[in-house]
Amino acid sequence: MLILNYLWIMPALPLLGSAINGLFGSKWPNKLINTVAVGSTGLSFLAALEAVREFTQLSPEQIPWVKQYFTWIIAGDFRAGFDLQIDHLTVVMLLVVTGVGWLIHIYSTGYMAHEGGYYRFFSYLNLFMFFMLILVLAANYVLLFVGWEGVGLSSYLLIGFYFLRKSAADAGKKAFIVNRIGDFGFMLGMFLLFKAFGTLDFVPLFDKAAPQPADPMGHLGTFTVACLLLFMGACGKSAQLPLYVWLPDAMEGPTPVSALIHAATMVTAGVYVVARSHVLFMHAPTAMLVVAIVGCATAFFAATIGLVQTDIKRVLAYSTVSQLGYMFLALGVGAFSAGIFHLMTHAFFKALLFLAAGSVIHAMGGEQDMTRMGGLSKKIRWTYLTMLTATLAIAGFPPLAGFFSKDSILLNAYQSEHGGRILYAFGLLTALLTSFYMFRLIFLTFFGKPRYDEKKVHVHESPKSMLVPLMILALLSIVGGWMAAPAFLGKPDYFAKFLEPVFAQGTVVNAEAAEATAHALETPLAIVAVITAALGLLLAWWLYLKQPGKPEQLAKSMRGIYNTLLHKYYVDEIYDALVVKPLLWVSRSVLWQTVDVRIIDATVNGVAEGATGIGDGVRHTQSGNTRSYAVWVVIGALVIIAIVFWPYLRPTTVGAVR
Repeated sequence: MLILNYLWIMPALPLLGSAINGLFGSKWPNKLINTVAVGSTGLSFLAALEAVREFTQLSPEQIPWVKQYFTWIIAGDFRAGFDLQIDHLTVVMLLVVTGVGWLIHIYSTGYMAHEGGYYRFFSYLNLFMFFMLILVLAANYVLLFVGWEGVGLSSYLLIGFYFLRKSAADAGKKAFIVNRIGDFGFMLGMFLLFKAFGTLDFVPLFDKAAPQPADPMGHLGTFTVACLLLFMGACGKSAQLPLYVWLPDAMEGPTPVSALIHAATMVTAGVYVVARSHVLFMHAPTAMLVVAIVGCATAFFAATIGLVQTDIKRVLAYSTVSQLGYMFLALGVGAFSAGIFHLMTHAFFKALLFLAAGSVIHAMGGEQDMTRMGGLSKKIRWTYLTMLTATLAIAGFPPLAGFFSKDSILLNAYQSEHGGRILYAFGLLTALLTSFYMFRLIFLTFFGKPRYDEKKVHVHESPKSMLVPLMILALLSIVGGWMAAPAFLGKPDYFAKFLEPVFAQGTVVNAEAAEATAHALETPLAIVAVITAALGLLLAWWLYLKQPGKPEQLAKSMRGIYNTLLHKYYVDEIYDALVVKPLLWVSRSVLWQTVDVRIIDATVNGVAEGATGIGDGVRHTQSGNTRSYAVWVVIGALVIIAIVFWPYLRPTTVGAVR
C-alpha cells in the first residue's frame, strides 16, 4: 500500500511545484518552469493511478480507507485532524482532477508561452491543484473547508492574473466576494452538524446520522437546516442561482484557467460536497427538493442567456452554469450516481470546449467575438473537429459521453415523486436550448464567409502542445459515457455499480421495481432527448447558415426579450442597485464619515489636540529667564505653604449652647 498509506503525496506534489516555481521561477527559462509544473502534476496523476490500483485490492470492510496523520485542531471535545480518505467517490474525483488538470497544464505551456508572469501563472495553477486535491481527499468537513477556501483563493489569483487590466481585477474580486457569501452558510452548516453529532469526521458523523428519522417534508429540522446551509455554500462555489454571477466574469482570466475552473475542479466542488453529504440530504426531503428546483431553474435560466451571447468564452461560461444545474437536478431527485457521472463526462467535453475555444482565440490573434470569425473549419481543422466532437457530446447525441449522462438525469427527474414531470419538462427544454446555442457557436465560428480582415489576421493552427490535449479529451468525450451504456441493454450500469457502496443509503427502497420501470422508460425518453437535440441543431443550422439574416430580424422584432437576454436579465444591475450601492453608501456615509471621522477620529484627535494645548501652555513656562524662574519658585513656595497651613487657618466652628 505504497500510496494508500501516504495519500498526502498526491496533493504535496503540486504544492511543491507551486513553491519551487513561485520562489525561483522568475529567473528560470520557460522550459524549466514547464518541467516543474507539468512534472509535479503528472507525478500526482501517476500517484492517483497507483492509489486507484491499490484501492481495488481492498476488501469492502476496509472502505473507506482513512489515514490519520496528525491532530490539527483540538478544543475540548472537538478534534480536527489532517485526515485523508479514499472511497469510490474519491476515486472518480481524483482521476478527473489530476487527469484533466494535467492535460490543462500541458496545454498551458503552448497557450501562455509568450505571456508575462509565466512562472507566476504556473505557480498559481499548481496551487489550485493542491487545494482541489485536499478538498476531495479530506476525511472531515474542516479539512475539506481548507481546500474549499483554498480553491477560492487560487481562483481569485488566476482570474485576476492580468491584474493591470481593471476588468480582470474586478472579476477576481467579484468571484472572491460572492464565494464568501456562500461560504458563510457552509460554516454555519458545519457548526450545526457539530452541535448535533459532536463530530465533523465523515465516517462517524454519517454513521450517527444514518439511523436517525428523516425530517418530514416541509419541516425545518436539524437535517434540513444543515443541508440548506451546506447547499448555500455549494451555490456559491458551483455558481447556482442566485450566486452564479461571478462565473461568467471569470472569463477575464486566461483560457486555460477557464477550462480548469469550469471543467474538472472548482465549480464541481459544490456538486461533490452535496454528493459526499448524501446521507444527510436523504434525511432532508425539503432540502432535496430545493436542490432539484434550484438546479433545474439554474439550468434553464443560464441556457436562455447563452442563446444571444457573442463572446465565445462567455457562451461556454453560461453553458457551464447550465450544466452544473443539471448535476444539482440529479442530486436533488436522489440520482447521486447520475449527477457524479455527468460531472465526469462534463469535465471531458467542457474542458475540451474551453481549450478548443482557446485554440480558436490563439488562431485569431486574441479575437473572442464570434461575429468577427467565420470560415475557420478548413484553416484550423483539428481544432474544428475536436470542438465539434465536444459540441455533439454536450448536446446529447449518441454515442458520445454527454448522451448517456444527460439521459440518466432526465430519466431520474421524470421518475421523481415531487414535481417530476415539471422538472423533466424544463430539463428537456434546456437540452433543446443547449443544442441550439452550441451549434450556433459552431456555425458562427467555423462556417460561412470570413467576417474578419484576412490581411491583418493570419489564421494558424495551434502547436502540438495545445492540440494533443484536445485530441485526448475528444477521445474521452466519445468513449467516456460507455460505462453506463449497458443499461440500455438491460444490464447493470457499471458506473452506478461502482459508486453503489458510497450511495447505498441514497437508493430507493424498492430497487427492483424502480429498475424495471426505468428500463421501460429509458428508450422512449432517450429517443425524445435525441429528437430534441436534433431540433436544436436544425434550428441553429436554419438561422445561421440557411437564413443568416434571420437572427438579426428576430432580434429587432423581439427587441425586449433580446435585450433582456443580452443584458443577462439585468441581474448585475439589480444587484448593483439593491446591494452594492446601499452597502457603499453605508460604508462611506455612516461607517467612514460619521463613525470613523466624526466620532472615532474626532475623539482621538480631540484628546491629542487637548494634550498639545496643555503642553504648549506649559512649554511657555520654560523661558530661560532666571528672574522668571525665581518668581515661579516663590509662587510655588507660597502655594505649598498655603496647602500645608490651610487647615490651621480655617475658623473653628463652636456648637450652639442650649
